Amino acid sequence: MKDSRLIKISKYLSKHLRHQPDRIGIKLAPGGWVAVDELLAACQKNQFPITLTELNEVVANNDKKRFSFNSTGTLIRANQGHSTEVDLQREPVVPPDVLYHGTGHKAVESILQTGLKKMSRHHVHLSADIATAKTVGARHGKPVVLTVDSGAMHEVGYSFYCSDNGVWLVAHVPPEYLQKTE
Repeated sequence: MKDSRLIKISKYLSKHLRHQPDRIGIKLAPGGWVAVDELLAACQKNQFPITLTELNEVVANNDKKRFSFNSTGTLIRANQGHSTEVDLQREPVVPPDVLYHGTGHKAVESILQTGLKKMSRHHVHLSADIATAKTVGARHGKPVVLTVDSGAMHEVGYSFYCSDNGVWLVAHVPPEYLQKTE
């Protein structure tokens, strides 16, 4: 499959599995799951046909690993980044002592004053390594990486979750747990 088709399908799935499932007539079950057959039928009905082969390729080859199948391959979900109300059924886990957040340089001062907020999503997204955070930050202009003292946050009771694709999730990060990475 051409990269352009892969990207187009990924964007379409992101929109409907994370933000607007009702727009194509699907309902997300607990965990964010939807039956693969139901999703493919909804895509077809809404003039955006996707084959099972294409869906498998998008799940397997999406550079950000945004989607996953259940163990039987009959259900699919977006791993994180939802703005629609859904219980992702994630269990809290102990985070690494340090995590990272990438952002654009224009947002740094505000973030350092008010902390990281989930905005319209369910969680703040954090990375386990600087390189990934820098890549994320580059989507917002000149990238800046912030270091999050996740170990200290966990010690005082903040809950962390790790999505299937390795993105760390937390409700918010107060400014006292942030510092600009040099």
